[in-house]
Amino acid sequence: MSRANAVRALVSLAVLAASLFYALSQPARLGLDLRGGTQIVLETQDGPHAKADAASTDRAKQVLERRVDALGVAESSLTRSGERRIIVELPDVQDPTRATQVIGKTAQLTAHPVRVNDGKPDKEKGEQLLPDEQGGQILIGPAALTGEGIGTAEAGFDQENLGGWFVTVKFRGDGGKIWERITARAACATGDERRIAFVLDGQVISSPQVTPEVPCNVGITGGSTQITGDFTAKEARDLAALIQGGSLPVPVKIIEQRVVGPTLGAEAIEASWKAAVIGIVLTGLFIIAVYRLVGALSAVALACYALISYAALIMIGATLTLPGLAGFVLAIGMAIDANVLAFERAREEYRAARRRGVRAALATGFTKAWSAIADSNITTLLAAGLLFFLASGPVRGFGVTLTIGVLASLLSAMVISRFLTETALSRRWIARRPALTGIGAVGRLRTWLDRRDPDLMRHRRLYLVISGLVVVLALAGVFVRGLNFGVEFTGGRLMEYSTSRTVDIDDARAAVSSAGFPRAVVQTSGQDNISVRTEDLTNEEEKRIRDALAAKGGTVTKERDELIGPTLGDELRRKALIALGVALLVQLAYLAFRFRWTFGTGAVLAMFHDIIVVIGVFAWLGKPIDGVFLAALLTIIGYSVNDSVVVFDRIRELWRDDPKAPFARLAGRGALQTVPRTVNTGMGAIFILAALALLGGDSLTDFAIALLVGICVGTYSSVFTATPLAVVLQHYSKTPAPHPKRPQRPVRRESGDSGAVL
Repeated sequence: MSRANAVRALVSLAVLAASLFYALSQPARLGLDLRGGTQIVLETQDGPHAKADAASTDRAKQVLERRVDALGVAESSLTRSGERRIIVELPDVQDPTRATQVIGKTAQLTAHPVRVNDGKPDKEKGEQLLPDEQGGQILIGPAALTGEGIGTAEAGFDQENLGGWFVTVKFRGDGGKIWERITARAACATGDERRIAFVLDGQVISSPQVTPEVPCNVGITGGSTQITGDFTAKEARDLAALIQGGSLPVPVKIIEQRVVGPTLGAEAIEASWKAAVIGIVLTGLFIIAVYRLVGALSAVALACYALISYAALIMIGATLTLPGLAGFVLAIGMAIDANVLAFERAREEYRAARRRGVRAALATGFTKAWSAIADSNITTLLAAGLLFFLASGPVRGFGVTLTIGVLASLLSAMVISRFLTETALSRRWIARRPALTGIGAVGRLRTWLDRRDPDLMRHRRLYLVISGLVVVLALAGVFVRGLNFGVEFTGGRLMEYSTSRTVDIDDARAAVSSAGFPRAVVQTSGQDNISVRTEDLTNEEEKRIRDALAAKGGTVTKERDELIGPTLGDELRRKALIALGVALLVQLAYLAFRFRWTFGTGAVLAMFHDIIVVIGVFAWLGKPIDGVFLAALLTIIGYSVNDSVVVFDRIRELWRDDPKAPFARLAGRGALQTVPRTVNTGMGAIFILAALALLGGDSLTDFAIALLVGICVGTYSSVFTATPLAVVLQHYSKTPAPHPKRPQRPVRRESGDSGAVL
C-alpha cells in the first residue's frame, strides 16, 4: 500500500468511527415542522423610553425566557435573529392561544395598593379604576413596585394541608423592602385597602389580600411572598409566568406563528427516509451496473457519506427541518458526481495507455478530475453559503444541510472511495481483468459519440433560438397565469385540518364562508385534509373556522397553522431577491476568475434560462412560490453552474492541448465528451427526486418537481445554451487562445504495481 493510500485509510477509519459514535449516541435535533409544535416570531418595536436594537432585544429575550420557563414547556428555545427578531420554539404545543397570551404581554408589570372605591379616581394622584380578576371594579393607586424588583415566581400545591394551588414570588434588589412597606401599610387597613393589585398590560392579573397573620406596620419580610386563592393548576402556572416574566424593555409584536401537528411531521420523516433508502439503493444499483467493481465500492462510499452527513448534523447541533431533510436526501444523489467524473477520466486514461494498468489509470483519473470536481463543488457551496447568510427560516436550514452534504461528498469520493478502489485494483488478479473493474471500456454511449464525432456547435444559433423561445413561453406563464405566492411572501394565515368524516370541498367552502370569511381560499390538501388560506386573523377567528368545519366533518384536528405578518412577507421577498442577485454576481466572478469571462457569462446566462423556465413551469401549473420553492431554486443555481463548469473544464483542457484548432469545434467535442458523466450523475439525482415526488407530501412533492425540472433543463442548457453562448462570445472576444500545455513529467512506478501511481 502506498503512503498516500495509507493516509486515506487512517482518515477514513477515524472519520467513520467518529460518525458512528455520534450517530448512535445522540439523537438528531428535529425542527418543529418534523416534531410538531409552535413557533412564534416576535419583533421588538420602539417604545416611549427605549429604542428597539440588539441590546434591548436581548433584554426582552431574557424576560421572555422566564415567561416560557414558567409555562413548563420542555426543550423550548428562544433565539435572537438579527437585531429585532426573537424566535420562540415550543415543541409539542399544538394550541398557540395560551402561549401567545402569556408570551406576548408587553406592558410594564406593576404592583399597586388598592384604595377605597368611591367611583371617582383622582388621575392627578395616579389613581385608576380597573376591573379585577373576578370582574369587579377596584380603585388602584400609583405603582409602588415594578417588574424590575421581582425575581422569580413559581406555582406550587399545598400537599400538606390540601389548601390548593398557590404562587410563590421571590423579590430581587430593593423589591423585598418595597414589598415589606406596601404590605405593612395594607396590614393596618380593612376592606379593599388590604389588597395589592398586580397589573400587566393594563389589566389586573391578581389582587390578593394581605392575610390577618401579617402584623400591622411590619409587613411581609424575608424577600418572598405567597399568593393563594381558588386557583386551578393552569391558572397558577399562568399567573406565575406573567409575574416572573416581569416587564419587557420594549414592546413586541407577533409577526409569525406556525403550528405543525406531529402527524404531519411523522409522515414527512417517514417519506423522506423511505426516499433516502430507495434513492441510495437505486443509485447504487445503477452505478454498479455502469462501473461494475469500482461502482460497487463507490456505492459503499455512498453509504459512508450518508453516515458522515447525518453525524455532522448531530455534531454541530443543527436543527433538521423539512427543507433541510429534503436537501440532505438530495445531496445523496449528488454525492456520486465526483466518483463519476473520476471513473470517466480513468476510462479515458486506460484507453489511451493500456500498458500502464487499471490502477494507474484510476489514480490519473482522480487527479485529472480534481479540477472539475473542485470547481463544481465550490459553485454549489457558494449557493449553499448564500442560503445560510442571506435567507431565513427553513431555507437557511437547507443551506446548512446542503453545505454539509457537499463537504461530506468530497470526503467520501476523494478519500474513502479512492482508498477502496485503489486498494482493490492493486490486487493482481483484479488488475488482470479490466472488464471486471469497470475501467476497461469507455462505454457504449461514449464509443458511439467518438465514432460519429458530430460537429455539435454547427447549429449553435438554432440552439440559442430554441432556448429563447422556451424562455418566452415560461415568461408568458408568469404574465398570463401569475405567480401563486405562498403565505410566507404575502402574509396571512394558512391552516390545515383533518376531519373524522369526509367533507366535500364545496361544503367546506360554504362552511368557512358562513363563518364570516367569504374570501378565504379553501382547498383539499394531503390525504383528504382541508387547507384554509386567509388574510391575517386572530386565534378566536380561527376557532370560528374550525367550529364551522366541525359542523360538517365531525371531529376536527388542526394539522398545520402558519401565521406570517406582511412585514415578514416583504422581508422574505427582499431577501430572496438579494440572495438571487448576489448568487449570480458571485458565480460570475468566480467563473471569470477560474475560466474566462466568456465562459462565465455563458454559464450565468444559462443559469438565468434555467431559473426562468422553472418559475414559468410553476406559474403554468399554479403551484405555490414559497420558502421550499426558494430552496429548490437556489439549489438549481448551483446545479446549473455545476453542469456548465464540468463542460467548460473539458473544453478548456482540449483548447490547451490544441490552441490552434477552431474553438467551436473544440467546444462541441468537449460537450459531447462530458455527456456520459452528465447522464450518469443526473440519473442518481433523478432516482432520489422521483422517490420524493412519489412518497413525499405536498411540500416535498413540489420541491422534487422543481428540482426535476431544474435538472432536466440544466442538463440541456449546459450543452445547448451555455456552450453556444460561450462560442458566440468568444467569436467576438479579443482574448487570445491559451498557451499550449506543457509536457508531463515521466511518472514513477512502484515495485509490485501493475502501473504508475501519481
